Amino acid sequence: MKANTKKNMLKRLLILSVVIIFLLSTNVARVFYLQVVRGEELAQKAESQQMRDSEISAMRGSIYDADGNVLAQSATVWNIYIDPLAITITSDEDATAEQIALNEAKTEKRRTLIVDTLSEIFEYDDKEKEELLKKTQAENHYEIVEKKVENNVKEKISEFVSENRLNCIGMEQATKRYYPYDSLASSVIGFTGADDQGLSGIEAYYDEELTGTNGRVITAKDALSNNISNDYETSVGATDGNSIVLTINQTIQYYLEKGLRDALEEYQAKGAYGIVMDCNTGAVLGMSSLPDFNCNDPYKLTYDKTVKNVNKISDKKQKETAESEAVQNQWRNFTVSDTYVPGSVFKTFIACAALEEHVVSLDTSYTCTGSIKVDKYKMNCHYHPGHGTQTFTQGLENSCNPFFITVGQKLGVHNYFKYFNAFGFTDVTGIDLPGEASPQYYKEEQYGIVELSSASFGQTNSLTPIQVCTGLCAIANGGKLVQPYLVSSILDADGKTVKKTETNVIRQVISEETSKNVREMMKSVVDNGTGKNGYVAGYSVGGKTGTSTKLGESKQGEGDKYIISFGAIAPSDNPEIAMLIIVDEPNQDLGGGAICAPIAAQVVEEAMNVLGIEPKYDDDEVKNLSSYAPNVVGKTVEEAEKEIKEYKLDYVKIGKGDKVVRQCPTSAGTVPSSGIIYIYTDEGEKQTTKVPDFNGLSVSEVKSLAQTNKLNVQIAGNDLSSGSVIAYRQSEEVSTEVEVGTVITVSFKNTQSVLD
Repeated sequence: MKANTKKNMLKRLLILSVVIIFLLSTNVARVFYLQVVRGEELAQKAESQQMRDSEISAMRGSIYDADGNVLAQSATVWNIYIDPLAITITSDEDATAEQIALNEAKTEKRRTLIVDTLSEIFEYDDKEKEELLKKTQAENHYEIVEKKVENNVKEKISEFVSENRLNCIGMEQATKRYYPYDSLASSVIGFTGADDQGLSGIEAYYDEELTGTNGRVITAKDALSNNISNDYETSVGATDGNSIVLTINQTIQYYLEKGLRDALEEYQAKGAYGIVMDCNTGAVLGMSSLPDFNCNDPYKLTYDKTVKNVNKISDKKQKETAESEAVQNQWRNFTVSDTYVPGSVFKTFIACAALEEHVVSLDTSYTCTGSIKVDKYKMNCHYHPGHGTQTFTQGLENSCNPFFITVGQKLGVHNYFKYFNAFGFTDVTGIDLPGEASPQYYKEEQYGIVELSSASFGQTNSLTPIQVCTGLCAIANGGKLVQPYLVSSILDADGKTVKKTETNVIRQVISEETSKNVREMMKSVVDNGTGKNGYVAGYSVGGKTGTSTKLGESKQGEGDKYIISFGAIAPSDNPEIAMLIIVDEPNQDLGGGAICAPIAAQVVEEAMNVLGIEPKYDDDEVKNLSSYAPNVVGKTVEEAEKEIKEYKLDYVKIGKGDKVVRQCPTSAGTVPSSGIIYIYTDEGEKQTTKVPDFNGLSVSEVKSLAQTNKLNVQIAGNDLSSGSVIAYRQSEEVSTEVEVGTVITVSFKNTQSVLD
């Protein structure tokens, strides 16, 4: 009996031991599983519940123009987020069903309040509101509601959070990129993406310099997800990015874009492009590629013609594709990222090579009959009757193709390619912009007599506009090829210069003598040849017109498509700038002299003012100059009349008094020769008139219309005696209300322009 009892007890102890060992093994296995197998995962979860790691966004560096005007800058904005788990009002373990139901009702009420209020502040539609509701129901502590919210919106949310004592809505500091001038120099500046990364232009090329280093704030939280004492907070400050100072001059850029935009709209062109460079340093003073875009809204189409063409497409998928292609096209900087056949502007480089190699002189003559036979081909001059006998300078003035074909043949393939390479046309320029295209050209061994002849008047090879403009700089500056650049210096967050760009002279291409001779030839093109519309009173402008046919790009039944251009240097006797203006596929058969040269003239005039270069007028120009009006205020009508007559001006009296109380133009303004001064003799008297539309009128018609509207008119332009000269630009917009006697400057251009 006792033995059985002892035996049973031992059995029970054994079973109990096995159970205990099993339970202990299970617990050990569980601990091993939790600490080893899932240890890292659970630690991260615990940390996420106990700690909050917030990022402090660094400010992206600013972009300035050459005068320190802000073209791009970053400002503080806010990311709004919610903690979905903190929205829920939790119940204790021993809570009754009634208490649990009450807390659930309170949670739902809070959720509804949050969704309704935020939806109203952010102006959400029903679909967006539904998405926000789903975020509030998520099983985590962090859901972004909106990124980069402006401060005024953030303040509304802060007020809402404070009034309702909510711990489930948070705000994180971030930055947003702003462009004060919207589209000014957009093809140069570029834009950034949602993550502040540069996506095009300077923003992309200098992204590493502009991007700062973000900071962090790590904060401990209690069980209810509230932040606790600062003793548990760790922070690392953000380091702002460097800033960029461009070589772009805001005034020159504005007038370059204005001229190109006017031409784009007037001639419904495919594109209009321009570059202005300091020919002595390589600094780019202005660069534009139209259609362009609004840096603050880069995905929106800006060119009405493009918008209309896209909207004509009925198929949804095709329309989306066309719109996407159009958006990317307006981001593209044609002046750097595309090539074109330069046409007759290239004749200036042939002239340089031929004079440098002494195969021609300025006195070399040639008789043009309208065409020339090359091998078995007939190559025509743009002027089919022929130019007759002409000197080398006249050949450039007339842009005579047969003349330059013979010059190219005298030069020979080896010398032609020697200067083609020396001017930098076989390689990229290395300008500090992304996506520079490589030139497309025949190599030396690929040239025959036909290829050489065609290349000699600017066909055959395809170059980037920045290459051509850089080549023009070498002609202008005494023969030195300089590298173009857009960033003059880089500044750190404290405004100290950390890097400065120096002029990089690559090589001497031609002699100073050849440079001087070709500059004089280009001046003659503007004074006497196809570039007359490039004339600017008081400044000697050199230029060359160009037209190239876009072979193979016309559809069946369409006429040829052209790209026209005008290259310019100014002042031609001591150059400061070189410029290239291009208009792609204008809707009229007009050459670069009619469309591009007037744009160049306006930019030259403004650039000379910006650079502080005083005009030098010749005797003929002096006769047409305006002079300061005499000050006759306070004088009797008789005294005023006498003084006005001494200035060889006329006057109109307004009022019945005998003393002049005011005048227009004032003595602070100028009045053209033979102009009229309107004098008032009664206090408070003032007469106004609306500015008429002078565009398209002849010189005599403009003068007559100005007189009818009691306005003074200052005539600007070259070859004003020609019957084909018409007004194309006026200093005051049509229908503007101005005082009678106001001086309106009207610019004229010659419409007799050939496709050369």
